[in-house]
Amino acid sequence: MIFLDDVTFGYGKRPVLQNATLKIAADERVAILGGSGEGKTTILKLVLRLIRPDSGRVSIDGTDITEMAEEELREIRRKFSIVFQEGALFDSLSVKENVAFCLREFSKMTEEQIDAKVRELLRVVGVEAAINLMPDELSGGMHRRVAIARSLAAFEPKMFLYDEATTGLDPVNAERICHLINELCKEGTGLIIVTHKVIDALRVAGRFLFLLNGRIVFDGNKDALLGSDNPAIVEFLNEFRYEVK
Repeated sequence: MIFLDDVTFGYGKRPVLQNATLKIAADERVAILGGSGEGKTTILKLVLRLIRPDSGRVSIDGTDITEMAEEELREIRRKFSIVFQEGALFDSLSVKENVAFCLREFSKMTEEQIDAKVRELLRVVGVEAAINLMPDELSGGMHRRVAIARSLAAFEPKMFLYDEATTGLDPVNAERICHLINELCKEGTGLIIVTHKVIDALRVAGRFLFLLNGRIVFDGNKDALLGSDNPAIVEFLNEFRYEVK
């Protein structure tokens, strides 16, 4: 489904991703690990063509999107459900209005149908009781669940994309979000999760990438990751050794 072919990207003179080549099938569950500023979120933005690579190509389902015009990208982006770490909800809108936003933008549902769909989605993620609350009245875990509901609102995605889905959450809520991610990821539907939390990556993914200095230095399964002798990976895992016991 996703193919990055020798992709390089940088912000100004600062390289972020260098000569990255990567294939991810639609049904794979992939975690992208690495320190801050290593290009993890950049990969998600390239997949959605929110940014254009400085060199190389990005293809989705065999279609080269590298030079696509903005109006052509809507159908490509509808293949994905994306939850970014920041800016997930509109602060001035209630939970109901946040989830309803995409339904009003991208569907022809009546208000009655929208209300029923919003309640269904909030029930799926376990926060229907919060339907009339404002974002600043939500706990961190509830906020993340509403963001997931909104990402599901307008269509059924072929793949889920999560950017630091559990960052800032306490262990209990982080585990709940991971459980929800697994519940939503039906057979045949894959995911990519960007995270620096090893335990959460292990909960939801079967394939792991590790970025270092803008390059993919590891691509393998759980056993290979935990048994890696790459000094950077060993140090990264040691930092979170209390998580992977």
